[in-house]
Amino acid sequence: MQAQIKTIKEKAIHEIEKTEDLKILNDLRVKYLGKKGELTLILRGMGALSPEERPIIGSAVNKAKEEVEALIIEKEEKLEQQELNKKLQEETIDITLPSTKIVRGSKHPVNRVIEEIEDLFVSMGYDVEVGPELETDEFCFERLNLPKGHPARDMQDSFYITNEYLLRTQTSSVQARTMLKNTEKTPIRMICAGKTYRREDDATHSHQFSQVEGLVVDYKERNVSLADLKGTLEVFVKRLIGENLDLRFRPSYFPFTEPSYEVDVTCFKCSGKGCPLCKQTGWIEILGAGIVHPNVLRMNGYDPDKFSGFAFGTGLERLAMFKYGITDMRYLYTNDVRFLKQFDRKD
Repeated sequence: MQAQIKTIKEKAIHEIEKTEDLKILNDLRVKYLGKKGELTLILRGMGALSPEERPIIGSAVNKAKEEVEALIIEKEEKLEQQELNKKLQEETIDITLPSTKIVRGSKHPVNRVIEEIEDLFVSMGYDVEVGPELETDEFCFERLNLPKGHPARDMQDSFYITNEYLLRTQTSSVQARTMLKNTEKTPIRMICAGKTYRREDDATHSHQFSQVEGLVVDYKERNVSLADLKGTLEVFVKRLIGENLDLRFRPSYFPFTEPSYEVDVTCFKCSGKGCPLCKQTGWIEILGAGIVHPNVLRMNGYDPDKFSGFAFGTGLERLAMFKYGITDMRYLYTNDVRFLKQFDRKD
């Protein structure tokens, strides 16, 4: 049996030295050293040997296995190094060649507008607040003076996850959260920008869009009035869109403000002369605003006999279109680099 062990070992050494392939080398490891390998089978058959022969044969087999294993490891390291050298040679980079130009990304125009608005209002003493996009019916409607069954809900009641949770239809919910969070009931100056969601049935609106809301609440003796709202919006609109624009306030209805107004600006395309963009009126509607309704103050912990304020809100896509002269809102959603990279040059 010792002669058999020697023959198997010599055969294994010969095959290992001859091979130049890692897969074949692994097959040889299994052939000689695996559970059913030739050297392993000899060990399994030692039960038929006499007690005197077993330690001699066992020692010979183990020594042969160690020699074969050492040779396989040495050969494996050699072949891996050869393969690595070959790969490095084939993948050599010629640094004298011109580099491949990487397409540079660009900040989205809506994000540009958000940053500009936040910078402006922070400079005016406002805080930037954030809130959840998955909102409760309580904060999305009820705390904004829109109880269950209110007809003004019809245009917004959509995208419910459960009977209580829905995707927020307006960033006004953050106004309610901010008032409740302010447990000391001190004055508030805040804005919130973010995504909102509504079911839309026509091609001129998107089911997901962005809004920015502003809220001011102050002591009643400071007499926060429509004049303050108008002055704030003039600074806002003129800084963002153009200094030569005028504002027009039209009475309207919002459940969370009283009185409420739709705010128009001079058509930036025709300067108020009348054109297809403004439907020959010379004005373009840009936002909604008003004096905070006493019910909203009361439901969110503020005494309407001691506090008053104003609020406003507008769509960010609309502002981006006005600011950059974008003619089709769908451009804002396509993520086309050819479109987006224009705004680096504009800025």
